[in-house]
Amino acid sequence: MNGPGAPAHRVRGSRPPHGDPVVDRALSLLAAFDTRHCHLTLAELSRRSGIPASSALRLASRLTAWGALERGDDGRFSIGLRLWEVASLAPRGQGLRQVAMPYMGDLAEVTRQHVLLAVRESDDAVLVERLSAHQAMPVLYRVGGRLPLHSTGVGLVLPAFAEPGFQEEILARPLVHEPERSAVPRRVAADAGRGAAGGAGHGPSPRSRAAGHRGGARLRRRGRIAAALSVVLPEEHAEPRLLGPAVRTAARSITRGLGGP
Repeated sequence: MNGPGAPAHRVRGSRPPHGDPVVDRALSLLAAFDTRHCHLTLAELSRRSGIPASSALRLASRLTAWGALERGDDGRFSIGLRLWEVASLAPRGQGLRQVAMPYMGDLAEVTRQHVLLAVRESDDAVLVERLSAHQAMPVLYRVGGRLPLHSTGVGLVLPAFAEPGFQEEILARPLVHEPERSAVPRRVAADAGRGAAGGAGHGPSPRSRAAGHRGGARLRRRGRIAAALSVVLPEEHAEPRLLGPAVRTAARSITRGLGGP
């Protein structure tokens, strides 16, 4: 039995009484950054992470020393290059990109628009590569960004070939375009998903006619859906009879490179 003043006995594996583990708090600091908050003051970092300023400064200083964060002359923090170096080693991104890039380059040369490569991460699609021509139509997609499965051409390919019931689960939720916060007609998303599942490979974007035309195809690795390949181009430039076969041919070539059937 511990006497007065003796240190409290800790059960192995239990959380320390003073708060979250250090690694959780460090991850909370990193999660405070997003596309609209790329540079944060200490006060902003503390507020967005929910960590007191003194603790946030200690953790941010450690992360800066390692390279996960950088601090500018104005004192604001940003994501460090070391974190990008580590993230680039993710096999679902790097290995996939190495195989896909030559065929994506061919599609980009032919379409002169956008060629997207994405993988499914939980209920979103994560864009691992994008090739875009100078004259390509404006889009909101960025490499490393998350895309809603229900309102992007490349996103719709992934649930269409997911485990049974997953697409129905997605379509049963409130469907909203981000960042516009506009509603997605459920029928439009469902029709696009059925087109992807049926192997049509192309069709109007589930956003609007102004968002253009998309062609999508699945990529397989060892019998499983590894990623989705998609082309986005203005509706008036779309030639479905040529677009669908071109995307599917590139997808088959990438699948062979990944060792898929």
